[in-house]
Amino acid sequence: MENFGIHLEPLRAILYQVGAFIPRLLIALVVVLVGWLVAKAARFTVTKALRAINFNVLTERAGLDNFLRQGGLAGDTSSLFGILTYWLVILASLLIAFNGMGLSYIADLLGRIVWFVPNVFVALLVLAFGSYFARFVGEAVSSYFRSVKMQDAVLFGKVAQYAVMAFVILIALDQIKVGGDIVRESFLVILAGVVFALALAFGLAGKDWAKAQIERWWPRQIGSPPKPPPSVTTVGDGRPAHFGNDRPPR
Repeated sequence: MENFGIHLEPLRAILYQVGAFIPRLLIALVVVLVGWLVAKAARFTVTKALRAINFNVLTERAGLDNFLRQGGLAGDTSSLFGILTYWLVILASLLIAFNGMGLSYIADLLGRIVWFVPNVFVALLVLAFGSYFARFVGEAVSSYFRSVKMQDAVLFGKVAQYAVMAFVILIALDQIKVGGDIVRESFLVILAGVVFALALAFGLAGKDWAKAQIERWWPRQIGSPPKPPPSVTTVGDGRPAHFGNDRPPR
C-alpha cells in the first residue's frame, strides 16, 4: 500500500495543480468576456465622438480617407481609430487574463503590443493633421503664385504639399519606431540627389530652358525704354528754329 501511495503522489500533485488552475482559468475567461464587451462599447464611443467633432471631415479634406480606401480599408479614419481602440481594450484584457493565469512570457509579449498601440494612435493623428496642413500649404502656395501672375502655380503648390507630406510621414514613422535613422538618412540622400540633379539640369544642359522658364514665370522688360525725342519747333520754311541759350522766344 505504501508503494501504491507513492505512485499516486505525482497524480495527486497534478490534480492539485489542475484544481488550482481551473478557478484562475474561469476568472481569465470572465475578464476576456468583460473586456470584449468593453471593447465593443469603446469602439462605438470613440467612432461616434470623433464624428461628432467632425474629425472625419478633416481627414476627408486632407485626403487621408481616400488614401485608406485606395489601400483597401473600408470606412474612414474615425472608424480606424475605433478599431484600434477595440483591439487596445482586447489586448489589455488578455494581458490581465494571462497575468492572472501566471503565463508571464505571453503577458510580456502582449504588454509590448499594448504599449505599441498608443504610438499608432499618435502616428495616425500626425498623419491626419499633417495631411491637412500639407494641403493647406499647397493651396496657399498656389494662391500666392496665382496672385503674382506666375505660371505653373499648381505645380509649385503640389511640390510644396508633397514636401510637407514627406516630413509628416517621417514624423509618423518615427512615432511607431519604423526605420528610424535609416529612413531619415535615406530621405536626406534622395532629397540631396534631387536638388543636385536639378542644379545640374539648370547649370549644364538646361540654361536656355531655365532662362525661358524664368522669363515666363517672372516676366520683365530687359533694359529701360528709349526716351522720346525732344520736340522741335520749326519755322515757316520747315527748318528747325534755333534759339539762343536753348530758350524759346518770349
